[in-house]
Amino acid sequence: MLHPAWQRSVPGVERLVRRAARAALTGARRSGRRSLTIALADDRRVRALNARDRKKDKPTNVLSYPSGERAFLGDIVLARQTVLREAREQAKDPAHHVSHLVVHGTLHLVGYDHVDDSDAERMEALERRVLAKLGIADPY
Repeated sequence: MLHPAWQRSVPGVERLVRRAARAALTGARRSGRRSLTIALADDRRVRALNARDRKKDKPTNVLSYPSGERAFLGDIVLARQTVLREAREQAKDPAHHVSHLVVHGTLHLVGYDHVDDSDAERMEALERRVLAKLGIADPY
């Protein structure tokens, strides 16, 4: 699903998210035929999902829904207004921020998490390596 405003906000966003997801899978050493879905939605849709699934009645930048399957990894949903606002507030290129969030979401789909400090450090280190290969500076 591609919300129409995404294309206006981040030209080439479909190609960008494919590249970021592939880079994350390569960085996580997940080879073979794998697929996932990336929905580029708006804040309203992500807020509804976040309220339903996480009991948080507000939009968030990215949601990941692991499938538990080997071939189909799951779904990632990004909220356009939140992502663009964060990029602006953090003085980041919107395309780089989108790439980071897709990498982050993809790593969640393959089992990475940031529940405790050591998990967070491991996940963030991998994100940094993947993003560097994409030519994107450390987002942290």
